[in-house]
Amino acid sequence: MARCTAPVHGHRTASGRAACPACGGSYRSYGSYGSYSPATYSLPSSSGVSRSAGGASGGSRPRWSRAGSSVVYTPVEIRTLTPIRDSVEKRATLPDLRDVFLCHAWDDRKGAAKELHDLLESRGVSVWFSEKDVALGSPLLREIDRGLAKSRVGIVLVTPALLRRLEGEGIADKELSALLARDLLVPIVHDTTYEALREVSPLLGSRSGLSTAESPIADIAAKLAELVTP
Repeated sequence: MARCTAPVHGHRTASGRAACPACGGSYRSYGSYGSYSPATYSLPSSSGVSRSAGGASGGSRPRWSRAGSSVVYTPVEIRTLTPIRDSVEKRATLPDLRDVFLCHAWDDRKGAAKELHDLLESRGVSVWFSEKDVALGSPLLREIDRGLAKSRVGIVLVTPALLRRLEGEGIADKELSALLARDLLVPIVHDTTYEALREVSPLLGSRSGLSTAESPIADIAAKLAELVTP
């Protein structure tokens, strides 16, 4: 009998689950079982999926995705993001909130973090980003506290640089501790893996999120933009 690989490889992303011989078996064809014909099924309403999803459909549409949107989600991504969306909707009436707080390593401020920031803002998402929101000479930790308090969702850009910073317990670690105390947190894994993240931060590694190994960073920005749009 096939054994689940989650304890070793994790199921944090769609590809991780599909690669598991136990949990991903329904997606494959096995010898004497003949050709696999993907069945169409309907996810429960609590999953956030607004229509039926099948293996051949290429993705599903969450309830918050607007009609005509070209953004495609996997069922795993929808289950991951639905609790975040629920919190966004509850906080939609609160005034003067940024859509997103972007937690990142200092080394990424002009690279991947800046790219993600620009992609989000190009889609009308307001982003708290230390490079522009902390004035020279301002107390950094105090400004971070204010940014966290006035943001609907926190996203953590998990890169090799962030993993190094977390090991050293720098500013990124303090931001992350505050974000982990809330349920409004989406890890974005970029140029690294969940396995590497769990070695440094098991608590953050236990959170499901998105990965640029599965979707380009532009597609991830599009999903985040839909997620935080009231």
